[in-house]
Amino acid sequence: MDIGVFIPIGNNGWLISANAPQYKPSFALNMRVTQRAEHYGLDFALSMIKLRGFGGQTEFWDYNLESFTLMAGLAAVTSRIGLFATAPLLALPPAIVARMATTIDSISGGRFGVNLITGWQRPEYSQMGLWPGDAYFEKRYDYLTEYTTILRELWSTGRSDFKGEHFQMDDCRMLPKPEGHIKLICAGSSNQGLAFSAQHADYNFCMGAGVNTPRGFAPSAEKLQVEAAKTGRDVGSFVLTMIIADETDEAAFAKWEHYKAGIDKEALEWLGLQASADTRSDTHIGQVVNPVSAVNFNMGTLVGSHASVARMLDEMAEVPGTAGALLTFDDFEKGIEDFGTRIQPLMKSRRHITAGLQAA
Repeated sequence: MDIGVFIPIGNNGWLISANAPQYKPSFALNMRVTQRAEHYGLDFALSMIKLRGFGGQTEFWDYNLESFTLMAGLAAVTSRIGLFATAPLLALPPAIVARMATTIDSISGGRFGVNLITGWQRPEYSQMGLWPGDAYFEKRYDYLTEYTTILRELWSTGRSDFKGEHFQMDDCRMLPKPEGHIKLICAGSSNQGLAFSAQHADYNFCMGAGVNTPRGFAPSAEKLQVEAAKTGRDVGSFVLTMIIADETDEAAFAKWEHYKAGIDKEALEWLGLQASADTRSDTHIGQVVNPVSAVNFNMGTLVGSHASVARMLDEMAEVPGTAGALLTFDDFEKGIEDFGTRIQPLMKSRRHITAGLQAA
């Protein structure tokens, strides 16, 4: 399966804990992580976009870089790894995203793709006067469908005259066209979101479930495959997964318990408050704020020795519909090194990559 890294564009990565590594995002940090990921044969790097953080003791995600600008810089200092930026639909018009993506596609030599997010945290957009009202919660996939249609038209033909409920294009032009197919990723978890991904995306992100349950995402992957069968398209699941590894299972679990003990309750309360605003649609946000393990958004987490993590990733690869995993780490720089030197060489599903690195 493909392996990607969810690079740390926001402070402190994906652990809402005062006991986790504390750091600010920078181009230098993300360059080091991405270049080492490329060195170890990882397939892609993706950056999110967050326009307002959660505050609290750790000022969680109050510090964030901008996704397209960051990936343009990374495109210039890498040569093989795929790169994805995230487009916040309410903040960036589709014609602008189409042009920015085409520009980074040119910088990267055809290695660029876009992750599309509809937006669920109202203050991110209301702080800039961009929130269209809470009716958007239930209309957002209609909005996204029109948005995606315009992107595809501009990338394929260089023009769009699309007329819809949310967008009115008037002989919109965009040249040059991208060198190759710009892949789209979405993160649909609701029935509506999965149906959208099956119709319009190349991949769909899904959340893993629980700790050391590598097949926990299987129901979501199966639903996507059912929807994709209706469209006749090949759309795979990328599983968002946190890796907490150490020399032994016991040492790794000790770290995990330490992180949970330091949870930033104030930041988590802010997250829960924003999640509760959407009462009109079925989303993954309820899973994210579940108190069972909200310290890392309840994403699927693999905790253990390097050998244990390798084994569980191989189990993940066996689930039908799995295209790959998008990895986060408690410590990104050490995590990438450990993955490349201690975990990946033990993975059956990555033997082709390990063999290639050894031959080189």
